[in-house]
Amino acid sequence: MNDRHFDQLATRFAEKIYGGAKGAIRLAVLQADLREALPQRPLRVLDVGGGLGHMALWLAEQGHQVTLSEPAEPMVDGARERFAAAGQSAIFIQASWQQLPELELPAFDLVICHAVLEWLAEPHAILPVLHSLTAANGWLSLAFYNRDALVYRNLLKGHFRKLHSNELAGEKQSLTPQQPLDPRELAAQLEGAWRVESMSGVRVFHDYMPIDFQKRADLEQLVEMELAHRRHPAFAGLGRYLHWICRPA
Repeated sequence: MNDRHFDQLATRFAEKIYGGAKGAIRLAVLQADLREALPQRPLRVLDVGGGLGHMALWLAEQGHQVTLSEPAEPMVDGARERFAAAGQSAIFIQASWQQLPELELPAFDLVICHAVLEWLAEPHAILPVLHSLTAANGWLSLAFYNRDALVYRNLLKGHFRKLHSNELAGEKQSLTPQQPLDPRELAAQLEGAWRVESMSGVRVFHDYMPIDFQKRADLEQLVEMELAHRRHPAFAGLGRYLHWICRPA
């Protein structure tokens, strides 16, 4: 299995990931967590696998100095266009995460790694690289596709055969991640190198709502309730994605 890039799927990716309520909730939760965690001063930020630059642009608009790295050329081009349209600037690097240590980049105050691990052949292999890129007193914002949520969704649908066979990865050409992560396994991988300071669920109830309910729900109220319940002890672990803010140990 190889790492998955999105050279030919940039437009579809943008529509699927950031279009509609799912994308709005995702951005709202990530942004709320970062507002709470980060100091009120300009930071040097690296967005690893930054895609079309949605989070990177928001951080630039907050006054941070942003570097975006992304292996897929169409994604990098799209991010440049997004920044130009907003009148913001950033450093853009077309490179895979494996190439980043070769570039001799400085340590960053904040490293963003959102929805990257689940597309990698060996998700845990990126963790030492992220650590090397994060300043000793910096932050890592890590968001990943939650295997627990995928199991729960399949239980609700009665897909028991799928669960027995443990076939939870997405199709090769689909936009369903190929490596959903078990949060307990990831926590074990982080132990010793990182301490996790906050944990939030991203879309802790929206994706489980019947489609008719989703269509009728007011977006503003959806976002409000997702934010209110993102750290609820009973619901946070059901988030389709999990967002952990970590500090070097």
